[in-house]
Amino acid sequence: MGSDPQYAKYPNLSLAQDIFTLTNASSTPSSRQISLKKLQDVIAEQKMAPLYRYLAHPTDGCLNTAGESSTRKASFSSSRRPPTSSITSGRRPSVDVEFPWDEELYEKLKADNEAELETFEKEEEEAAEKAGETEIQAARGKRAEFWSRVGEKDKAISSYESIFEKTGILGTRIDLVLAIIRTGIFFNDKLLVKKNIERAKTLVESGGDWDRRNRLKAYHGLHLLTVRSYNLAAPLLLDSLSTFTSYELCSYSSLVVYSVLTGSVSLKRVDFKSKIVDAPEIRAILGDGEDKLAALSGAMAAGPGAGDEEMHDASKSTTSATPTPASTAVNLTALGSSSAPQEAEAPVDFTPLAGLVRSLYMGNYSAFFLALAAVEENFLSQDRYLYEHKGWFVREMRLRGYQQLLQSYRVVGLGSMAKDFGISVDFLDRDLAKFIAADRIPCTIDRVNGIIETNRPDDKNKQYADVVKHGDGLITKLQKYGQAVRLRGSERG
Repeated sequence: MGSDPQYAKYPNLSLAQDIFTLTNASSTPSSRQISLKKLQDVIAEQKMAPLYRYLAHPTDGCLNTAGESSTRKASFSSSRRPPTSSITSGRRPSVDVEFPWDEELYEKLKADNEAELETFEKEEEEAAEKAGETEIQAARGKRAEFWSRVGEKDKAISSYESIFEKTGILGTRIDLVLAIIRTGIFFNDKLLVKKNIERAKTLVESGGDWDRRNRLKAYHGLHLLTVRSYNLAAPLLLDSLSTFTSYELCSYSSLVVYSVLTGSVSLKRVDFKSKIVDAPEIRAILGDGEDKLAALSGAMAAGPGAGDEEMHDASKSTTSATPTPASTAVNLTALGSSSAPQEAEAPVDFTPLAGLVRSLYMGNYSAFFLALAAVEENFLSQDRYLYEHKGWFVREMRLRGYQQLLQSYRVVGLGSMAKDFGISVDFLDRDLAKFIAADRIPCTIDRVNGIIETNRPDDKNKQYADVVKHGDGLITKLQKYGQAVRLRGSERG
């Protein structure tokens, strides 16, 4: 059993989400106002002078126009981009942000920071004179957490690295690297995160305890999510559902959303059923009343079509894609644990997500497209990790729906398929054409006769063709080798 995690309190990643909400045109005015109020309160309460300057300074702030007077509100310039590793994800926000710069407040926060630093310096000096290395490291840890708390990226990382070099305790070293990873996530520095994920994996493999292994799994999955490696992120995030304690990284509700979305777009149908549709952790949140009760009691309900690779005909499916809404996600593994979150999570309406999963699995494609639109509006457009790839996700999910229906038929009427998906024939024609041109769907469209013909790949013929192709290549290499051997033999003679 390992020691309790250290350095897990800062940085506060929920603040990065609030900053994203401020700059997100898809956010509602009320949500932007709530995020602004929270951000201002936390900056004042935790004396975050560096972060305040980073965001709102009249000339340097990434939420401000260059050269703007301090008495005017902060807004964005169309010609000024924040750095690529900034909290705003390197994108140009499309809304004005009322985040005022107060020089007097900044000077007060700065003075408070300097006074707090002096306290840490005195504590470190006293520890060096009167105490041992443990106390010295504790004092250095307070300084590192201070820089992380106030939003000073470079100094926080430097302080963590300094402690890392001077400690030999494996658990502490892993915690320090995880703190650096969170700092990189806060400032959207993907290169820093990737580098330290590999570093943490090396440390964990050298003898990390069970808790830190599980925490790293969630960290790694979230990083893969941000770089659009959904197929690699899905197994890590889904495995984290039953052992999740990394509340410094994200809420359990967010983990559920990330797990379901990555699994829906990347898992094969059999795995999709076993790991999402029938998974107890997912059913307890996305299912209806009976499903929740069965999941919480440990009973597994036998879903329709278990292990079946074929889809039902969409026209025969009458299952509703809108289950009973869920208010929030509860991590049962964390109840009664010291690692459980101290504050209740904000209620989340999982109805669109549940509709997406159920309609995709049941083949109710018109409901599937409606649920996909609702997921884009309520989740993809509102989350800082999902927003960057929302267009790709929606496109891949449409592709998955098309593939799932077409794999059951050799010939499908264009009008019939358009009706099943609740879209126009022209839109379906244009959308399918893109995927066919990219070799994502093996079919052809006969617009004259109004049909779609699928070109099922023949595995045996393909294997035969591959053997002939590779055999010809091997024969050619052997012939060249034989010629080279004969030439060398004649030279010896």
